[in-house]
Amino acid sequence: MVNETLSGSMRLTRGNSPLQRIPSDYYPANGGFWFMIPDGTDRHKKMFYRDNYPGNRWNGDTVVLVHGNPECSYSFRKIISAMERNAGKPFRVVAMDHIGFGLSDQAAFEMTCADHAANLLHLIRYLDLRNVTLVVHDWGGPIGIGAFLQDPGRISNLVLLNTTVFTIPDEGYTYHKNYPLPFFPWSKFPSVFPDRLWGAVASYTVSRTPARTPTLVFGMLLHLVLSELGIRSGADREAPQVYEGQFRSVANARSSKRMVRETKYWGTGKNPAGSSADMRIPAVFYRFIQQNIANAWGPSGDNIGIRALIGRWDPLGKDEVIHQWIAHLPQLEGHVQVFERVGHFVNIEKPEKIADAVLELGFRLRKHTIPREAASRGILQRS
Repeated sequence: MVNETLSGSMRLTRGNSPLQRIPSDYYPANGGFWFMIPDGTDRHKKMFYRDNYPGNRWNGDTVVLVHGNPECSYSFRKIISAMERNAGKPFRVVAMDHIGFGLSDQAAFEMTCADHAANLLHLIRYLDLRNVTLVVHDWGGPIGIGAFLQDPGRISNLVLLNTTVFTIPDEGYTYHKNYPLPFFPWSKFPSVFPDRLWGAVASYTVSRTPARTPTLVFGMLLHLVLSELGIRSGADREAPQVYEGQFRSVANARSSKRMVRETKYWGTGKNPAGSSADMRIPAVFYRFIQQNIANAWGPSGDNIGIRALIGRWDPLGKDEVIHQWIAHLPQLEGHVQVFERVGHFVNIEKPEKIADAVLELGFRLRKHTIPREAASRGILQRS
């Protein structure tokens, strides 16, 4: 059995999450904990995290998965299961719910990525996470990277899943112009849907694959009506209930909606920060990441191992975004898998592929150097 002092886990009772029905696969037995945030704007709030050691053994390798919006750690469950089946070696896996999501306490204000990163940094240092393969999706990119860059030596590898820490180029799809609909971009959803329907919007968004405009519009409208009537359909009914249930709290819904509005300013923040050093200001937070990521983790720094698995039908699936990553972390070149018929939630649609990439980095090829032939291979592996 794992020594409990090794995990450093805080066994608190759960807080005031609105999510009442917890699926049996949300976290393993004796693997779910709540951490009381000791300082900052969310002081004394309880953050849920799963922390377990498949096979009750550990060799020092740790996988940390950081979710985005409007999902929670539950969206990684199939990736974790695939890793547990295929690892062949012991490892530790940690996945948290940000405040305002999943089983964590409800939000007290409309939070930014910098707020979530500050909370995550407390957890990272409390658990003393080291030799980490960091897996980030969506807003989990700036949250997870922004947290670990404040203690960068803890990272060995990075896996990118439809995310960025840079300004999203205006070419092609963007969240404020034409995605997911040409007349109804994602950043405008919060102004149209009331708080009480936000959970249904979230569950539809996370649980559905991309579709053409008529199918998408009709499907969402039907889903909202059925949700209001309490009707669930489909083989996997528990996942949509999780994504919907976490937003039965008005505070959680509004905090989530704020992040959606912020997609218009992803990578920059809404207002210039000037010379301010306050990391809670989004522009300062992004500037910190962009100025430090290459020096910390690029070839001139720790030269960490990197993989990217990208769903193409998404503003974060554009070649322009991929090139931004490679410009800052060139060891990524030749290690990008693009799935042409997959959308934003590649973490849900391609769990086995992601698990394979994580295991390859975390257990076989740590601390890569850039292959000499990388330049001739091109940057993409299309699937």
